[in-house]
Amino acid sequence: MDSVPSHQIPNSPAKPPSFSAVENGGKLKDPISPKMEDEMCFHCLQRRIQADFSDKLLFSYGLSDSALPFSSSAVVQMSNSCGEDSAEFILVYLPSNQHDCLTKYVDECVLENGGNNNGVSNITALAEKIHDQAEVSVGISDVTTSDSLSNECRCLLNGGRKTSLAGLWPETSSCNYSLSLSCLRTITALAPISQVGICSYSQFEELASNFLSGCLEDHVLCSLSLLIEGKATGRDSVNFLSLVGLPSFDENSFPGCLRHPNIAPVLGMLKAPGYINLVLPKTPYTLESMLHYSPGALKSEWHIRFLIYQLLSALSYIHGLGIAHGNICPSNVMLSNLCWSWLRVCDDFWLRSNLSSRNKECHIIPPSRMGCCIEDCPSQDLYAHLKLSPSINWHSDFKRWWRGELSNFEYLLILNRLAGRRWGDHTFHTIMPWVIDFSVKPDENSDAGWRDLSKSKWRLAKGDEQLDFTYSTSEIPHHVSDECLSELAVCSYKARRLPLSVLRLAVRSVYEPNEYPSTMQRLYQWTPDECIPEFYCDPQIFYSLHSGMTDLAVPSWASSPEEFIKLHRDALESKWVSHQIHHWIDITFGYKMSGQAAVSAKNVMLPSSDLTMPRSVGRRQLFTQPHPTRRGVTWKTCDSANESTMHQCRGNEVGCEKPLLLETACLQELEEAAAFSEHAWHLSPLYSYPTDNLVENTSSVDNSPSESLEQSTLRAPDSGSNYVVPSDIDLNYLLEYIEVDDESSMGYQELLLWRQKSSCSRTYSENVARDIFSVGCIVAELHLRRPLFDSTSLTMYLEKGILPELMQELPFHTKILVEECIRKDWRRRPSAKSLLESPYFPKTVKSSYLFLAPLQLLAKDGSRLHYAANFAKQGALKAMGTFAAEMCAPYCLPLVVNPLSDTEAEWAYILLKEFLKCLKPNAVKTLVLPAIQKILQATGYSHLKVSLLQDSFVREIWNRIGKQAYLEILHPMVISNLYVAPQKSSSAAAAVLLICSSEELGVPITIYQTILPLLHCFGKGLCTDGIDVLVRIGGLLGENFIVRHILPLLKNVVRSCSDISYVSRPEPVQSWSSLALIDGLMTLDGLIAFLPREVVIKELIEDRNCLHVMVLMQTNLEIPVLQVAATTLISVCERIGPDLTALHVLPQLKELFDELAFSQETANGSGSLGRNLKISKPKVDEAQIESRMDLVLLLYPSFASLLGIEKLRQCCATWLLLEQFLLRCHNWKWEYTGESSRSGLENIISKRPIFNKSLTSEYNPAKLLLNGVGWSIPQSQGTRGAKNLMLHKRFNDVHQNPVERHIATTNLGKREPWFWFPSPAASWDGFDFLGRVGGLKDELPWKIRATVLYSVRAHPGALRSLATCRDECTVFTAGVGPGFKGTVQRWDLTRIGCVAGYYGHEEVVNDICLLSSSGRVASCDGTIHVWNSQTGKLISVFSESSDDSMNLPSPLSSAAKINFDPAYMLNPNSLSSGILTSAFDGSLYTCMHLLEFTEKLVVGTGNGSLRFMDVSQGRKLHLWRSESIESGFPSLVSAICSCGSDKMQADTSAASSSWIAAGLSTGHCKLLDARSGDVIATWRAHDGYVTKLAAPEDHLLVSSSLDRTLRIWDLRRNWPSQPSVFRGHTDGVSGFSVWCQDIISISRNKIGLSSLSRSADEDGQHRITPQNLYMADRGTKNLSVLSSISILPFSRLFLVGTEDGYLRICC
Repeated sequence: MDSVPSHQIPNSPAKPPSFSAVENGGKLKDPISPKMEDEMCFHCLQRRIQADFSDKLLFSYGLSDSALPFSSSAVVQMSNSCGEDSAEFILVYLPSNQHDCLTKYVDECVLENGGNNNGVSNITALAEKIHDQAEVSVGISDVTTSDSLSNECRCLLNGGRKTSLAGLWPETSSCNYSLSLSCLRTITALAPISQVGICSYSQFEELASNFLSGCLEDHVLCSLSLLIEGKATGRDSVNFLSLVGLPSFDENSFPGCLRHPNIAPVLGMLKAPGYINLVLPKTPYTLESMLHYSPGALKSEWHIRFLIYQLLSALSYIHGLGIAHGNICPSNVMLSNLCWSWLRVCDDFWLRSNLSSRNKECHIIPPSRMGCCIEDCPSQDLYAHLKLSPSINWHSDFKRWWRGELSNFEYLLILNRLAGRRWGDHTFHTIMPWVIDFSVKPDENSDAGWRDLSKSKWRLAKGDEQLDFTYSTSEIPHHVSDECLSELAVCSYKARRLPLSVLRLAVRSVYEPNEYPSTMQRLYQWTPDECIPEFYCDPQIFYSLHSGMTDLAVPSWASSPEEFIKLHRDALESKWVSHQIHHWIDITFGYKMSGQAAVSAKNVMLPSSDLTMPRSVGRRQLFTQPHPTRRGVTWKTCDSANESTMHQCRGNEVGCEKPLLLETACLQELEEAAAFSEHAWHLSPLYSYPTDNLVENTSSVDNSPSESLEQSTLRAPDSGSNYVVPSDIDLNYLLEYIEVDDESSMGYQELLLWRQKSSCSRTYSENVARDIFSVGCIVAELHLRRPLFDSTSLTMYLEKGILPELMQELPFHTKILVEECIRKDWRRRPSAKSLLESPYFPKTVKSSYLFLAPLQLLAKDGSRLHYAANFAKQGALKAMGTFAAEMCAPYCLPLVVNPLSDTEAEWAYILLKEFLKCLKPNAVKTLVLPAIQKILQATGYSHLKVSLLQDSFVREIWNRIGKQAYLEILHPMVISNLYVAPQKSSSAAAAVLLICSSEELGVPITIYQTILPLLHCFGKGLCTDGIDVLVRIGGLLGENFIVRHILPLLKNVVRSCSDISYVSRPEPVQSWSSLALIDGLMTLDGLIAFLPREVVIKELIEDRNCLHVMVLMQTNLEIPVLQVAATTLISVCERIGPDLTALHVLPQLKELFDELAFSQETANGSGSLGRNLKISKPKVDEAQIESRMDLVLLLYPSFASLLGIEKLRQCCATWLLLEQFLLRCHNWKWEYTGESSRSGLENIISKRPIFNKSLTSEYNPAKLLLNGVGWSIPQSQGTRGAKNLMLHKRFNDVHQNPVERHIATTNLGKREPWFWFPSPAASWDGFDFLGRVGGLKDELPWKIRATVLYSVRAHPGALRSLATCRDECTVFTAGVGPGFKGTVQRWDLTRIGCVAGYYGHEEVVNDICLLSSSGRVASCDGTIHVWNSQTGKLISVFSESSDDSMNLPSPLSSAAKINFDPAYMLNPNSLSSGILTSAFDGSLYTCMHLLEFTEKLVVGTGNGSLRFMDVSQGRKLHLWRSESIESGFPSLVSAICSCGSDKMQADTSAASSSWIAAGLSTGHCKLLDARSGDVIATWRAHDGYVTKLAAPEDHLLVSSSLDRTLRIWDLRRNWPSQPSVFRGHTDGVSGFSVWCQDIISISRNKIGLSSLSRSADEDGQHRITPQNLYMADRGTKNLSVLSSISILPFSRLFLVGTEDGYLRICC
């Protein structure tokens, strides 16, 4: 909008000097101002909406540009019976006028449709009907279109600042085609999908349904998909491509009937009496709200340029229509969740377009009263006395308030509007201070009853002691955890006027009227929040609309709500409050919201968790300096004092001293207020200027009237250049256009050439040039985070050409663009088309825009997904390059998460695979993996989920990002598909994935990440496929694996769950233990098939240790548990044969048979012992036993059949009683003929429930997948894996000689992988371990035993450094090799063997670094060697020349100057190969660190500097030099770490601060900005050499030192913060490693355990618990000095290197 608000400031006898610029220089006339008489108060607006649409259309809140609750537009939503939030829409009431084009157009459309309420006319259809006629008539001046409106109106929407379609006006004085388009064509171009009809709820519901269904523009996206596939397509695709700049932007082409993707869609134009209602979708954010509350949401320079490119694309289209927008400002740029922009072409107010001429200055007469335009409005007089103007000019309003000409109430309303607060929006309501406590009637002569405005209401309610405690103990220091005016408080305040449905949502789901405060004093005491303006102006808020809720009682000193409102308002305007209100402003809007002032005021807010997430609400800090005290009242006293003493001063000069002092004090206040006003200039931003302030005579060329006329209008659309795009556009053309050259970059010279070329072009419209000026202002503000112009600076620029100093802070590329956009000579400003084609926008922006623009159409998600996947499959992402693909990913990946059909699932799978191929590993982890995680978490059937659980896809993830990221993020999701009501297909696919990936992951990871989590799921709904995973992994990894790892765990489960002490637990725990016991027994039943007989007997039966019999002997277990135990025992006996059964099992069963024979049921044949488990088990067949005595039916006939009846009777003395029971109760008796006995046995078995059916069935889904489309096993593993899965081969092995088998097994065990890995059963916590409820990661704690599992001599000398691969199977060791040269060894942990090495170092290797997934390794011996980890071949060598380093004195020659404790310095005796054994050259490298987010290597030097290297390019980059040397000692860099690798991309700025920390040998630490190199902080961290740094979280820095301490620094606290100091080591800490919250540190020959989450002891100290390492085989202490440590988190192991060259594996 081309306007600058201005307000006449009343004359005052004493004007501040600095206000002159505001009054004189800032006197920019506003050509058009909104008319308050066209607006309604929010109450009347709500009533009007209910009358037009019924109560089903809910009024949320009004949208107002002023500080008062008057508006013509509102946010509405349809009622939802489900209680869920429905979509919100913006409803705009435009006063209709029979002479304006829009009214005539809507009337004619309604008449054409018959005028019925149900009829809807589509603009696009009408436009297409006249399309051919319009094309023919272009360029013919007197030919009109078929639209009867064309000849009658002088413009589409002329003359208004805020008009129906964006305050847009054509640049002509008539509607003929010679200079512009017809009104109909312009309307259809701006609102092509709008439906026209009569106001009704059904009409609104229809257009809302069309919008939400995505059918409005779905045909366009389908047409584009056909174009990409090379199929026949209509004109929609090529027309749309022309809108988004393909082949180029053309401002003179004739518009089609498609909506531009960056113009806000007008969904409907609905006719109501006296009004036309426009309906628009509401976006969650605007550019204004983002700049105010979340400026970090625009993450980088690229995102800013992408946003500006969208804005210019929309402007180019609008300008091509022959109109200018006129009001380009942040509030009119609507933003989606992903920051896609819509330029709003429908503003809040409507001005009638009946101006006589555009050349005449239009003066708006201020309304005679401030009020609602509805005559019978009940709130008519509430705001009538206010002096507020419709628009806000803070400088003017502040001055009026400061002088006492504006009330406190009005000024606070203005501050609320500037802070973005909205009347009626309960989540972000306008706020006012409580000024009295309602105990007594306010009296200015007494301090009683007045509220302390120097403290927040939160502080008054909570107390200083509680706030101090919160601040000191919180992880993120803060005093205030909630908004100063919460939705709960607002709804409680207004409870008597709000619908009960709102109260149930916002306050409490159960409506209880007595819970709401009944009096004002009780309300004040109850709430910690501030007040609302209704308590100062609206007595209706006291009267209740609900039965059961009484009116809100006013204090006793007020007789009625009306009187209370008057007294309460008088208190707000009193001298007492006027003297104190600036303190409250400082707390709520001012400088006490941040910094040390906020800490002192106990007003530190809890910050947002993610600063990169856009926000629509928040606390905006308006001022950074103390707010001045109000002058008005004091100056009146001062003026009267001056006047009364003036006569005395004439006769007595001494008497004039007092008035002079008063005048001096007043002048001082005046200067403070003027300085404050100048400081807060940003509160009155300007994005345009009035026409009469434009310097016209900027060129010496005289323009003729005809030329002036031509320049004042836009060129007509060129009939020769139609909207038709070249016919050769196809897929190859699109890919060529979208392709990004990796070498392309924007240069300064190219931008200068563009500026020179653009300055020669001419802008054909002054109003279009004003739009470009506004764009320049927005570009500058996006970079500066502050407006470029206010009224004063704009006047200085327009009159004197002086640019604001802020221009110097812009990046040079941006500065050139902004200078071109805001040129004083509007004729030389570039057009939107020229800006779009400028080198300011890199090719990645243009390619991303072309790819993403179709996705923003109002189409179905399925069509969006089809388009994105189809285009990506054809090579679009590859052509765009990795960076552009990364920028497009956030827009595309949400499409794959929604529930999909099978066809859409295939497209989603294609899209995910394409992003996997095109994105860098870090981008895959941060963008793609979270989307896959959501898909795997979804319940129910999902074809896409099954596809993602396949071999090929998971292997591709492993190849791209490594196994560690998969294990951390996706592996738990795979397991979750096996329990808690899993879906059959998903569980089968997950089972196959877990089974077949187990060998490649290795034994430790398989146990801790698969076996133990599945055991943890026992009793929690684990499906049969989950048990099948355990069984088949055991079969795949072999007998030794089962015996050593799985069986001990299962035994613990069975014993823990069947222990009698747990039977009496509460019902949930008891039921869980019973179900867990069933799962454990069924797993055992499956595993015995893979074990030989003697192993089954040894592990499960002998020594009277049979688990099944132990379970059966428990008398209080549930019946289903006993049933499973009996059937699985029979399976075990069938496995070992009759002889071994009789030898080992029957003796243990004798006691059970005796107990059953003599029980009460045997005698009576009735009754029931045991309890039934009231939980359905899918694995248990329907045929179930009913009592404990039924165990006889399960066991006795089966053993009789297996052993023979005679042998059974010999072993069971009570056989007669048992057989009598079976005959009496079950009609069973033994038949002596073999056939009859078999048939009897079959009869019994047929009645016996079968529990292991899912494990042996040929139709098992996991088995089918495994044998069919399952995991492709590598050749080296295929034979063994197949052998382990074939049961018949195992059965044949049973007959082997036991002695021979034992020897073979023993020899095989020595050769098998992971032979050294111990069973986790020793550290398993049994029942309590499994019984906790929570996530898998939290429930599997790592309990360190400080045990050395295996040791190997890795180096002849000291082992200096360790580096482990992410697969946790390979480790690199660096240290002293033969001849005291440096060597690096590569070890395979599977068999503990050295498989490769690098021997090219001449000096001792002191550090080693694995370079991501490139397969390269960097090792440091003072120089950097980069070599291939597979072949050991050297790739490149880096060294620092002596010219780059500082001349350093020897530390030995200046030892006397060192003030440190020598014990904290590196000792050559303790660290024999240390880098400080002699004078260290400052040009040598000391340590390394890989910056994963940039894939660069940062290296420390001997002189304290940091060198950056691009290893992939083989070149050194920049050097960050250190400061001067301290105390003559070389301050070498001893440790480096960084933060931001997961939150920061290569070309973006991090959400949270990304930094690099360097530790120095002097004990100091430096914190540097990772992008600029600026030193954020330098501090003395330790009293000795810093040995290690790590950043476990973005805000935490952990450091260790030879001063024996470990310190944790919280970088969020005010600097310098007090660290958490961990003490306990008796020697220097030489290193540490962090996993989650645990830290393992090393000091001499001990390790120390500490935790980030553990609180301090009672004495305030943090303790390290030192422990000795013990050898697992001999139990002896490790005496070797430990030099390095590395954690294998997923294997629950850690590695240590020693000074005598050993590599030790510990747990």
